[in-house]
Amino acid sequence: MSYLRVGATTALLVLALTGCAPGPNPDVGIAADNGVVAGFWLGLWHGFILPVTFLISLFTDQVTIYEVHNSGNWYDFGYVLGLGTSVGGGPFGARSARRGR
Repeated sequence: MSYLRVGATTALLVLALTGCAPGPNPDVGIAADNGVVAGFWLGLWHGFILPVTFLISLFTDQVTIYEVHNSGNWYDFGYVLGLGTSVGGGPFGARSARRGR
């Protein structure tokens, strides 16, 4: 009987979380007002400066943490790579963590 309850709870949780999934970005590939479509390198930079940008975005509507006028997957890849580097997940993060033990 408990397996049925766990299964129903899991199904309900999965259904609720899929309702929160983001939809497509209609501005992918469309240039912003300045004529630029953000690609990999801007994504990398935006991910790297995210901690500072996030703090600034709390106090102003003029700064956002993600460029919606981007090239798609390459921008996202650069963004995630830059974010991982900025929050300590860079290539030397695991080595320094092991060295400290």
